[in-house]
Amino acid sequence: MAMEYTEEQLKKFNKDTIVQLFLAQQAQLKDIDNKLQLVLEQLAVMNNHRFGKSSEKLDTDNQIAFLEVDGEIVFFNEAEAIASITDYDEDEPVKTRSKKVKGKRAENLKDLPIVPVSHMMSEAELIAEFGENGWYQLEDEIYNRYKFTPAKVEVEEHHVGVYKSKKDNHFKKADHPGYLLRNSLVSESLEAAIINAKYVNAVPLYRQEQEFERYGLHITRGEMAHWTILCAERYLSIFYDYLHKKMYDYHVLQADETPVRVTKENRTTGDKHYMWVYRTGRLNADKHIVLYEYQPSRNASHPRRFLKDFKGICVTDGYQVYHTIENEREDLKIAGCWAHSRRRFDEAVKALPKSSRSNSLAYLALKQIQAIYREENKLADMTFEERLEHRQLTVKPLVDAYFTWVKENLTKVPAKGKTYNGFSYSINQEKYLRVFLEDGSVPMDNNAAEQSIRGFCVGKKNWVMIDTIAGAESSAIIYSLAETAKANNLKPYDYFKYLLTEIPKHLDDKNDDFCESLLPWSENLPADCKKK
Repeated sequence: MAMEYTEEQLKKFNKDTIVQLFLAQQAQLKDIDNKLQLVLEQLAVMNNHRFGKSSEKLDTDNQIAFLEVDGEIVFFNEAEAIASITDYDEDEPVKTRSKKVKGKRAENLKDLPIVPVSHMMSEAELIAEFGENGWYQLEDEIYNRYKFTPAKVEVEEHHVGVYKSKKDNHFKKADHPGYLLRNSLVSESLEAAIINAKYVNAVPLYRQEQEFERYGLHITRGEMAHWTILCAERYLSIFYDYLHKKMYDYHVLQADETPVRVTKENRTTGDKHYMWVYRTGRLNADKHIVLYEYQPSRNASHPRRFLKDFKGICVTDGYQVYHTIENEREDLKIAGCWAHSRRRFDEAVKALPKSSRSNSLAYLALKQIQAIYREENKLADMTFEERLEHRQLTVKPLVDAYFTWVKENLTKVPAKGKTYNGFSYSINQEKYLRVFLEDGSVPMDNNAAEQSIRGFCVGKKNWVMIDTIAGAESSAIIYSLAETAKANNLKPYDYFKYLLTEIPKHLDDKNDDFCESLLPWSENLPADCKKK
């Protein structure tokens, strides 16, 4: 607590003492002001998280451009230098009312089955209207409407022929599909529907139970959970393991994780469990794999084990355990995420009054990162080799300028604030944020992994928690196949139905070679699994 002096005491101090007291008071006031600004910023961030928009779009009338001056890369307002630089000239899109696209309705209808419905006048009606033989028919007027048929539930009663020899007791049954689960009424189509509803459309089992009841299908959420866990363990896990091995063939992976509650597990209340996600690199044109893995913690042993046979580059959000694993190996490199770097400045800007945002260092940092993204986006359709070459020419100078600027301005903002946090993150992650400049197949952010785990995050808002470890592990398997199907433009319901039909046929196989024909990009995949 600061000392308080009376007027009489102050009059007795000499000039030097009063100067020292004044300077100390100034420092104290500055410290109080910094703490107040930090509290106000934290309050603004909390309010924005609770009530604000989730978009990170930067509203700006002018773009940041970069130019080499006397051997140094500097940045400036693009509007001020439009005459001297054209490489970075990119106007902001003007919002206008878009014209109606001709043929869009026909395009939407072309892959759907057509059911003709005729509306014709009877002969009596025609005579009454035109007189006897007083008409001839023109070309029909045709219009279209969507028809929706709700779910239909039937009981398949399988009759299997049984035959006996007249000479002895030899019996023979006709070939027939095996049970998906012995002594159970569940079929491949029903289980696929349950999986699709919960893991693709985020419909909890209790709501499915209610919906099935309306159709006269009396199955409980407990039965559905039991069927789903068994199907995941017995069948889908085989294909999951095959995809895990297949993932090692790729050069770039992306990883992320999110907490999940598992209630019926003997651990301390409040302990966090995690769902980890690994996916192939976003810049791969096709053949995507997305794999979830449930683990009871967030320590390094889990990605260390999952990635043990992977050799290449893994894009992450800066979580330290990945850097620890990288230091243990020579064949694994970790790349950073520019979106995470950007996000810190976005929070800092949103915490400021609107009148002062455009003059802040956080806003200027956002504009520089925006310029880097804009140049990177121009390379979207290039090959890996072409992208690497252009990154070195157009993106690297912007990245160099950004890090130089960040280091120069670190001490100009209050410590512990959002802007300082953004500067510190960029500086600490610089090694990893630069990796994408060295390889044209590496994306500059980890957004694809975050998007791949979003389906799980949406789902857990509805069902809140998972009861058991078995449920968490089966959920990881099913979410993996659902997200892999979506990433490869497949219809999840039809794909799950196909997997549950085919995998049981191969349980006695000595290897998993049959899984090759089940891959989302396999030519053997039925046409109805693919989105048209």
